[in-house]
Amino acid sequence: MSTATSSQGQVVDSTTGQLKIGLVSISDRASAGIYQDQGLPALQEWFGKALSSPWKMVTRLIPDERIAIEQALISLVDEEQCHLVITTGGTGPSRRDVTPEATLAVASKEMPGFGEQMRQISLQFVPTAILSRQVAVIRETADHAALILNLPGQPKSIKETLEGLKDSEGKQVVAGIFAAVPYCIDLIGGPYIETDDSICKAFRPKSAIRTKPAD
Repeated sequence: MSTATSSQGQVVDSTTGQLKIGLVSISDRASAGIYQDQGLPALQEWFGKALSSPWKMVTRLIPDERIAIEQALISLVDEEQCHLVITTGGTGPSRRDVTPEATLAVASKEMPGFGEQMRQISLQFVPTAILSRQVAVIRETADHAALILNLPGQPKSIKETLEGLKDSEGKQVVAGIFAAVPYCIDLIGGPYIETDDSICKAFRPKSAIRTKPAD
């Protein structure tokens, strides 16, 4: 059994508990109230449709400040005990885009395949996808680990990145990154995540798939 310590100091079985997701929207103007944030609502809507197993979320809306981003990521993993943390925004080449640097600064190990696939998906639409710098990392503490993913800022791009691209008949053309997330969470000791296959089918090796108990 894989265990972790909750924020209340209780030892829990992390393989059967509820998935806790930290959602972080990074925007100077949205955090200042100049315009309404779009990243958090888009993520909440997508997870509400895609996940069929229990989950809950913790949200943050912060400016494009490296220290603020690092503090938010550390808090969500170390204190809130999130299993998955997703950021949106701040991944371009401009001077204010520092999300990847902040993410790498709090990482225990990098997961480069996620960033590669995100750019592959976006390149199906625009050549400027090569300017995106999204990264993915694992942050580990003594008794907990979490996957942290940088996503783009636009709702349409968030959806495409997570679930991939399908043709007119619904056949998967390019795999979305979330297909690999449940098994990654398995491997780092998190809860077992199940998805709605019509939105995004989670992939696991046969040996890692759990059969549902009979009614």
